[in-house]
Amino acid sequence: MVSKMDISNKASYIRKLLGEDNYSPIDIFALVQSIEKLTLVFYPLGNTISGACIRNGTSVVIAINSGMSVGRQRFSLSHELYHLYYDNDLPSIICQSKIGNGSENEKTADRFASYLLMPQIALYERILQLKDGPKKRKLTMAEIIGLEQHFGVSRQAMLFRLQEENELNQNDVEDMQKNVIKSAARLGYNISLYKPTPENRNKETLGYYVKQAEYLLNSNAISTGKYEEWLMDAFRDDIVYGDESEADENVD
Repeated sequence: MVSKMDISNKASYIRKLLGEDNYSPIDIFALVQSIEKLTLVFYPLGNTISGACIRNGTSVVIAINSGMSVGRQRFSLSHELYHLYYDNDLPSIICQSKIGNGSENEKTADRFASYLLMPQIALYERILQLKDGPKKRKLTMAEIIGLEQHFGVSRQAMLFRLQEENELNQNDVEDMQKNVIKSAARLGYNISLYKPTPENRNKETLGYYVKQAEYLLNSNAISTGKYEEWLMDAFRDDIVYGDESEADENVD
């Protein structure tokens, strides 16, 4: 079993590798696009799969279930980064939706994702501020929602981490899994974190695949027709036909 300290250190290293410190909330979707030869695919994968990491020898594809909440997608992507960087002996892996389940390696990847999005020191200091010092009282529902909003994670991911840190017990977790969207909305928060990607945007490919198609077209290695076919296969009809929103685009 990998120790929590080792997992935390691995997460800290990847944050540094991606150009981030160990305090700030991160935009993991944007950061991974700097990873060489990584293709990121968003697609609705049903209720049981959160994501997948697939190696093909020369590049890597990470697929994320866009049918899950945005907060959960952020966690899933962070989970898959563990497989990318620390599971080199696995050519591919498909990951289930429930956090904290599965093999010991899957549980380790979940903990890694939690530390990547919520570094130990950052979470510790936020909790200290909320409690006004190292007091033994439990966090309130409003405080927990504030934490998940700050770090950009789903309710499931936040409750998983707080239980890991002995801030909550199983009974607390079960009580707090209800009325997720409503509880955040009533506190004035934007609820997009708790909702899946809208259906008209839930299929998309980013990164290496798109760049390679452009490179091959510009190198005259493929025809315009083949280029457009590949982009359509990658759900990038916005590149082929243009984005309707561009007509009203304002340049800042």
